[in-house]
Amino acid sequence: MTLLDLKNTTYFDLNRDLNIPLDDQINLPTDRDALNAFLEQNVAPNTMTFASLRNRFNYLIDNDYLDADCINQYDFAFITSLYDYLNSQSYHFQSFMAAYTFYTNFALKTRDGQQYLETPIDHLALVALAGANGDEHLAMDCADELLHRRFQPAATPFKNAGRHDKGTLLSGFTLQIANDLNSIGRALNTTLQLSELGGDVSFNLTNISSSKEATSTSGGIVGIMQLIEGSLNYPRPTGDTAGVAYLNVFHPDILTFLATKQDTADTQARLKSLAIGIIVPDLFYELCRADMTMYCFSPADVAREYGVPFSEINLSDEYDALVQNPQIQKWPLQSRDLESKISQCQQESGMPYIVNIDTANKANPIDGQILLSDLGTSSFQIQATPELTANQDYLNLGRDNATSRAATNVGALMASPDFGHSVETMVRAMTNVSDQAALAAIPTVAAGNQATHTLGLSAMGLHSYFASQHLQYGAPETLEFTNLYFMLLNYWTLMASTKLAHDRHQTFTGFENSDYASGVYFERYLDPKAPCQPQSNTVKQLFKHITLPTIADWQALQQRVMQDGLYHQNRLAVTADTTTAIMNDTTVALSPIANRVTAYQLPAVGKLYYPAPGLSNDTLPYYVAAYDTDMRQVIQIYAAAQAHVDQGLALPLRLRATCSPELYDWKRGHSDQLSTRDLSILRHYAHKAGLKSLYGVQILTETDGEFGANQCTSCLMVPDEH
Repeated sequence: MTLLDLKNTTYFDLNRDLNIPLDDQINLPTDRDALNAFLEQNVAPNTMTFASLRNRFNYLIDNDYLDADCINQYDFAFITSLYDYLNSQSYHFQSFMAAYTFYTNFALKTRDGQQYLETPIDHLALVALAGANGDEHLAMDCADELLHRRFQPAATPFKNAGRHDKGTLLSGFTLQIANDLNSIGRALNTTLQLSELGGDVSFNLTNISSSKEATSTSGGIVGIMQLIEGSLNYPRPTGDTAGVAYLNVFHPDILTFLATKQDTADTQARLKSLAIGIIVPDLFYELCRADMTMYCFSPADVAREYGVPFSEINLSDEYDALVQNPQIQKWPLQSRDLESKISQCQQESGMPYIVNIDTANKANPIDGQILLSDLGTSSFQIQATPELTANQDYLNLGRDNATSRAATNVGALMASPDFGHSVETMVRAMTNVSDQAALAAIPTVAAGNQATHTLGLSAMGLHSYFASQHLQYGAPETLEFTNLYFMLLNYWTLMASTKLAHDRHQTFTGFENSDYASGVYFERYLDPKAPCQPQSNTVKQLFKHITLPTIADWQALQQRVMQDGLYHQNRLAVTADTTTAIMNDTTVALSPIANRVTAYQLPAVGKLYYPAPGLSNDTLPYYVAAYDTDMRQVIQIYAAAQAHVDQGLALPLRLRATCSPELYDWKRGHSDQLSTRDLSILRHYAHKAGLKSLYGVQILTETDGEFGANQCTSCLMVPDEH
């Protein structure tokens, strides 16, 4: 069933009326009307019904819609009681886009697409059963967290959990490629496998020889990128796979790499769907500030001289030696010219993403090197390049990675009756997802996953929570709150991880060589001069029902971790998952809203409109759009979270094509048009603030379309009594 096949529907038109001001007011009630019309005209008549719950499960298992092994772990009487609990609670979508997103992207449908096979309650029950892996108590706890929107698995596991043809439940696959054709061939095979399973994939091309060199892989970077893009798009049964290629800025093909996303590029070299990101050592920022010539180095020569792949060299430390070594080919480039080219590329395409690799490694508590990130620039795990024999057997598997992802909903979790228990429930469910991952076809990732048990617990809804509390995004109280919220996530995920290590008598591989094992990691929380406690009266009130760990609590946790270990190598990573945020009627990740009413362009449907969650006359003043917010304030919010997050944060920079001098002081006396210099200044600011990454750039021009309802100065046409 496609929505366009339905006759006499009104919900699209009602939703679009949301963007048409009425008496200079945002007509919010029309979105409520669109939601009701969608449920009545689309969902109700097209949902398959069953005589009983037992009949429903029998039908879905017999017809290979659900995973029988998952369901048969439970006595059916328990499943019935789980449903009784879920149905006794109130679960409702608050906007048309939330319901539309669920039924379009996540609801199980018949194979011909003509009917829905589940309601939101059915879906939450299935996710809870799959996440609990046979543990009835955990399944009930998990259902409670899902129902009250405190816990939201990432799009991939939320869609696939418990299904017969479920693909992968993990995402954030990160792959190293060595400088030989066997490794390239293996990487392409892995890409095909992951494309069939779903989940995003990132590739580090830094080790590949430049097109300027005479080697067996001298076809250069672009040819490999085209092969990867084709492999990602080939099976694509679910349309859920996307990829990103990363390259170090000191690679000789860096300009060619950037050109794949520029309007001036040769059309044959332009990439349509593969994203690009650059790996930036501290040294590059230093060279740019000094306006110095930089040198790009032959990956093959560096590997021969140092005995390790180019990507594993600390360029900030070894740069001078590389420049002076006559055995290493090198090519000069003006650092500021490259910096301007990066900004120009970001203006045209929003890419490249930025990975501040030295920042990531300095903060890394694990023995090993972080070499790249994922598609969302949030995964930061140690990596090692696999080695292959001539017949493509592995001499060693190196270390490739995957992540079990989910998010907390800030406002909902702040209202939890037990913050720590909620987080432990999430950690245990995410761990089961990681443990169940079927990755036999990708041995390097399977080995990495088994060694690390890595999680990526995120957060969404920060701006909507601030608005609900009448706090202006970026105000000192919001920085203080963000710091404490992520301190709590860090504390309770550590507690849950050490409990699992104790219960299972197992730690992640390499724990004994980590800063966790030595206790060094915890020193930041043991400083009596900087206790992690609320300082302002406003933030004290926000946490009045939540117990914050004291220095003594951190000391006790330190001793427990040193004794019992940690089950997970990594635990926290903030992604920017728009679909799950909309479905939860909350704002995306830690970012400010894009607009009070945001337009989304959807294939075959056109523009649909989504009002900021909880938008009302009461919250309107606190919903300032990201494009009208000083990005330095956003960077500071993310930096407050980054202090406690062991991986990274997906932070997109959002700017108008005309930058107000009132927001950005360096524009005073200069043109208000967005320039390459503006983007360079913000990248340097983010690096200095300690951010490990930037998730691209989004630029809004005056011709980007309708501002409609966003021009309104007040909100409701009439009081919304619902």
